[in-house]
Amino acid sequence: MSKPVAIVWFRDDLRLADNSALAAAVENGLAVLPVFILDDANLRPPGGASRWWLQQSLKALDTQLKAIGGELYFFTGDSKLVLQGLIAEYSANALYFNRCYEPAGAALEHSVYQQLMASGDHDITVKRFAGSLLFDPDSVTKDDGTPYKVFTPFYKRCLQQVSPARQAKLPQSIVWTRARPASSSALSGLGLQPTIDWYAGLQASWHPGEEGAFLHLRRFTETALEHYHEQRDLPGVEGTSQLSPHLHFGEISPRVVWHEVELAAAANPALATGASAYLRELVWRDFCYYLLHHWPELTHSPFKAEFSDFPWQRNEQLLKAWQRGQTGYPLVDAGMRQLWETGWMHNRVRMVAASFLVKHLLQHWKDGERWFWDTLVDADLANNVSGWQWVAGCGADAAPYFRIFNPILQSEKFDRDGDYIRRFVPELAKLPTRYLHEPAKAPEAALRDAGVTLGLDYPLPIVEHQFARERALQALKSMPRQQQRGS
Repeated sequence: MSKPVAIVWFRDDLRLADNSALAAAVENGLAVLPVFILDDANLRPPGGASRWWLQQSLKALDTQLKAIGGELYFFTGDSKLVLQGLIAEYSANALYFNRCYEPAGAALEHSVYQQLMASGDHDITVKRFAGSLLFDPDSVTKDDGTPYKVFTPFYKRCLQQVSPARQAKLPQSIVWTRARPASSSALSGLGLQPTIDWYAGLQASWHPGEEGAFLHLRRFTETALEHYHEQRDLPGVEGTSQLSPHLHFGEISPRVVWHEVELAAAANPALATGASAYLRELVWRDFCYYLLHHWPELTHSPFKAEFSDFPWQRNEQLLKAWQRGQTGYPLVDAGMRQLWETGWMHNRVRMVAASFLVKHLLQHWKDGERWFWDTLVDADLANNVSGWQWVAGCGADAAPYFRIFNPILQSEKFDRDGDYIRRFVPELAKLPTRYLHEPAKAPEAALRDAGVTLGLDYPLPIVEHQFARERALQALKSMPRQQQRGS
C-alpha cells in the first residue's frame, strides 16, 4: 500500500536544512510532494533582480532534491486553485508549509485554509510552521499585551526569551511521490530568467542557493565576525555577512545563523563583541517583520499618519539622476551604481542614498522603495518598507526627520580612503583622496590631472547640500504644529 501524501508548499523557505514543514512531513511518515507556485496575482510580484535570484535558487533546490531522490514541481497561477487541484490529483492527506509574515502571504495562507475547509476536504490536515524569524511576532509584547513600537525594548524582551531553537536535521530517508503532477511546468515556464542579459554583474557577485548561503556564513564567521562591530559601516571592506538575500529567500534560516554565530563566539572569545553586534542586527530583521505583522498598512501608508500630508515634490528628472548614480555626490552615486551592478548595496550607504532622495531631493519614499524592490536581490518587503520609512522619519522608531545625513561627511567618515568610491565611480579614481568626496570643490589642476571635467565626465551636484537641508526643514515646518509634535 502506498504511503499517504503530504504536499510541502515551498515559498520563502528554499532550503532543506532547518525546514520545519519538510521535516514534519518526513517525521510523520508521509510521501512528500514538493511544490513551488509563482502566484503574482495574490502576492506582490518580485522585482527584476529578485526574479533572477529566485530562478537560480529554485534551480539549486531542485538539484538538491534530485540528489536525494526527489524533485521540485513548478506551477504558476492562483495558489488556492493549484493546491486544490493537487490535493484532488494525489488524494493528499496533508498540506504543510512554513509561515509567511508578510500581509499578502499571511492572507493567502488563511484563504487557502478557508477554501479547503469550504470545499469539504476535511480529511486533509493543514499545518503551518515557524522558521523564517527568530521569534514569533505574537509572542513578544509589552506587559500590557500591546506590541512594541521602539526597537530597544523589543530587543530586550526578545533576549528574555529562550534562545531560538534549531530544528533537527532532515532525516536521511525520505519517501517521495513518483508520479509527476499533470499541470506542473519546467522551471523555465515560470518566466523568471531575464530575456536580456543584464545580470552579468549579479551572476559574478552571488552564489544563490543553500550552498551559497552556508559559504557566506562560513566566510563571515571566519574572516569578518571578529571586527563586525568596527567594520560593518565601512563599505570599502567586506565587513558584513552579505546573508540578506539568502535569508530573504529562506536558503538559510535565521535560527541556523544565530546558533552558528553563537558557536563561533563560544569557540573563540575574541569574536564575542562582533557576534553580539551581529545578533542584534538579526533581531532588527525580526523587528521589521514584527512591525509589518502588527501594522500591515506600513506597505502603503506612513506609520506616523501626519506624514500623509508631507509636501513631497515629485520630479522624474531628479529621481532618474538618483537611480542612475548621477547626483554629483560620490558616495550616493557609488551606492546606486553598486546596486545596479550587483543587486545589493552596503547598508550604511543605503541609509545615505535613501536619505538623499527623500530629504535632499524631497522625492517620496515610495518611489525609492519601488526602485529598491526592483533592483535589490534581497528585496525584502518588511525590511525595505521599514527601512525607507525609518529614513524618511515617518516610520516606527524612526530617525527624526530633522536628522539629515550630510553625504559629504558620511563619505569622509566611512570611506575615508575612497576605496568604495573608486570601485564604483571609476571616472573619479585618479582624483586625490582629499577631493574625492566633494569633486565640485577640487581645483581645476587636480581635476585636469585626474582626467575629470565636471558636468561632462562626472555631474556637478544636482542640489547644494545646505540649501537642500534648509528646504527639507522648511517642508517639515510647513506641516501643522499639531502634526509636527506627532513627528
